[in-house]
Amino acid sequence: MPLVASIMLQGTGSDVGKTVLVAGLCRLFAARGLRVRPFKPQNMSNNAAVAAIPGTGEWGEIGRGQWFQALACRVAPSVHMNPVLLKPQSETGSQIVLQGRVHGSAQGRDYQRLKAGFLERVLESFAIVSEDADLVLAEGAGSPAEINLRANDIANMGFSRAANVPVVLVGDIDRGGVIASLVGTHAVLEEADRQMIRGFLVNKFRGDPSLFEEGVQAVTRFTSWPSLGVLPYLSAAGRLPAEDSVALERLARPPSGGLLVAVPVLGRIANFDDLDPLRAEPGLRVVFVRPGERLPEEARLVVLPGSKATIADLGEFRRLGWDRDLHDHVKRGGHVVGLCGGFQMLGRRILDPDGIEGPVREAEGLGLLDVETVLEREKVVRETRAVSLSGLALEGYEIHLGRTEGPDRARPLALVDGRPEGATSADGLVSGTYLHGFFTSGEWRREFLGRFGLDADPRDHRAEVEAALDEIAEALSRHLDVDALLRIAESRIGRA
Repeated sequence: MPLVASIMLQGTGSDVGKTVLVAGLCRLFAARGLRVRPFKPQNMSNNAAVAAIPGTGEWGEIGRGQWFQALACRVAPSVHMNPVLLKPQSETGSQIVLQGRVHGSAQGRDYQRLKAGFLERVLESFAIVSEDADLVLAEGAGSPAEINLRANDIANMGFSRAANVPVVLVGDIDRGGVIASLVGTHAVLEEADRQMIRGFLVNKFRGDPSLFEEGVQAVTRFTSWPSLGVLPYLSAAGRLPAEDSVALERLARPPSGGLLVAVPVLGRIANFDDLDPLRAEPGLRVVFVRPGERLPEEARLVVLPGSKATIADLGEFRRLGWDRDLHDHVKRGGHVVGLCGGFQMLGRRILDPDGIEGPVREAEGLGLLDVETVLEREKVVRETRAVSLSGLALEGYEIHLGRTEGPDRARPLALVDGRPEGATSADGLVSGTYLHGFFTSGEWRREFLGRFGLDADPRDHRAEVEAALDEIAEALSRHLDVDALLRIAESRIGRA
């Protein structure tokens, strides 16, 4: 294994900000001229992205967080940056993606036994990522304090110790109890794991950080870990793609006024960061509609996002009464766009002859598009360059199981290598596409939203993500002891 400087950010719990901090540090150190690479041994998310499988010419899947961390490093993403990706399919089971390719599915208890066999592949990926790097910034998952999951761990201390990567522990003061969470983590870890932690930092502080000086001293007194900084609440983080559905729980309902776009939130929602360009658009209100709420009658556009379990989510859509709301919306002249799984739901039928999603082999669709989908075992995973019918360039990616055909495919939304992509109803009110990133292109978004009388910002949304990364990196340079962090990373190779 190439011996390069490396450090791992682990958290006292989920959603403490590890992904954003690693992305910010990637941008910060890349700006200093270092060859930086991100790495997350194990991720759980249905917000996936497409990345290259080196040496094959093929594409695979990684977590969205590692995709934008690679963007922060100004390098192309690789499947080895996130060798194990778990994509939840039910309350207790997930699809396993190993080094970019689907490996199978497992229930939670079964996965706890399986993951021990993945450590070798994780270390192999870490070595590949390290080959052309000066610094590897690794990210844990959940928390090392989940000692009930410590056996065969590959996500936190199991990886850290196997690869000899020192750890910095991140606590989230915004949720309260940060002293107890940091000190409590120290208390429950076994001694060998505890020794891997070389310092801590406090994230998401609002107000004057000097007010927390005694808190910092208390954590050091109980743990002997030095503080590496107290970081402010980084509002720019809200402009980065969400890594998983936890982010949906934080999204506040936007203020009134402007064109209303409604997005129904189902249990297996996937790749909902497709909506980020719309959320950032001035003059638009994107409302995520929760179970128990009605689709708002004043919505001009309803977007059905992707799903990891299309047939199950389609059944939930009906149980919630949203099918009636959606048909009423179209009768009033409202528009609908379905993305990936949402596209499949809009058709007449979904067939699953091989039982890929479960025991239900056939489901009646919403009937708003004259198409039919057959789910197939081979997953389509690829970057896609498309052209709108008006000639505008579109860049996106595809991750889906299934082939969709029917008369409405004669009215595509775009062309990929001259072939039709997507479908549109005869009245032009309902459309669907497999293209993720559909709204990213500023010129296309402007053309699309012009149908509703909105003069949209023509900038590509990628520029907003880049600006947010720069802003976060600058904040970290001011509030974090960056030199101490680098010394800890270099201690792995005996240079500090």
